[in-house]
Amino acid sequence: MSKLASLAGGLALAALAVSAKAETLMIYTSQPVEQMTSVIELFNKTAPDVKVELFRSGTTEIMNKLQAELAAGAPRADVLLIADSIAMTAVKNQGLLMAYTNAPVKDLDPSQYDKDRTFFGTKLITTGIVYNTASGKPRPTSWADLLKPEAKGQVIMPSPLYSGAAVIHVGTLAAQPAFGWQYFEKLAANGALAAKGNGSVRDAVARGEKAYGVIIEYMAYGQKAKGSPVDFVFPAEGVTAINQPVAILKAARNVPAAKKFVDFQLSRAAQEQSVEQMYFPLVKGVTPPAGYPDPATLKVIDADPNLLLKTDEETKRKFAEIFGG
Repeated sequence: MSKLASLAGGLALAALAVSAKAETLMIYTSQPVEQMTSVIELFNKTAPDVKVELFRSGTTEIMNKLQAELAAGAPRADVLLIADSIAMTAVKNQGLLMAYTNAPVKDLDPSQYDKDRTFFGTKLITTGIVYNTASGKPRPTSWADLLKPEAKGQVIMPSPLYSGAAVIHVGTLAAQPAFGWQYFEKLAANGALAAKGNGSVRDAVARGEKAYGVIIEYMAYGQKAKGSPVDFVFPAEGVTAINQPVAILKAARNVPAAKKFVDFQLSRAAQEQSVEQMYFPLVKGVTPPAGYPDPATLKVIDADPNLLLKTDEETKRKFAEIFGG
């Protein structure tokens, strides 16, 4: 499907209305449509006067659309709710985001929102290892286990050329002295395969085509809940993570409604809904999904969004050189 066709399809998802007289709030998001439908329904219980219109696509396409609209002098989005902090940092560095200094962040760890309060994490999505429990292969406990002889030709991972979470995962590990690009070179030498996205990884491991996969946790847990012989591992060295930040554009036409939506995203009600959708909550005191560890016990490998943004193209180039484009 061409980009234009995809964009047209996204625009056709618009107009989730609660009142013909309601003020319009335009949200550009990479979160799945079926989830956003539930999000908007819950939001409208607290803000019944706001009519929400939605454009949903991948983060890269959203950024392309936004830049094209800005170049034409006609931006449509009020709010961005996208996958990762790299893309949001790029938008911030262009001076396009509004600082929301009074956002309700008291129950949010300072590491989960921009220091200038232009964007705020809404959930925690970690990348670890999914494995097929019926494969006969040993249960992994470490990223290093994917380099062992028993994992030869049995590993699949998403490519940063297609996945935002993969960009952060690869960029973060490549920047760590304990890993570096040599880790990925060893993975490739051990027969690891790069797929397009996390969905391809999930399916290959669930079907038993591969014993191990690098994946975001909720996809693995969701597949396990459906009865597939898979389980998820949080490696001993730590996981990488994205937090699906939300932000208000300076060009927003409905700032009051945009602030209401940010307030809602950081509320306990929205965080509990995220848990129902199989995400780790970010707000303190909210219980994670059944079977998930306490978020406070997670070891997350630190990533500097500005560094990851600076090395974004190099990350994609180097990965393509190692695994093929």
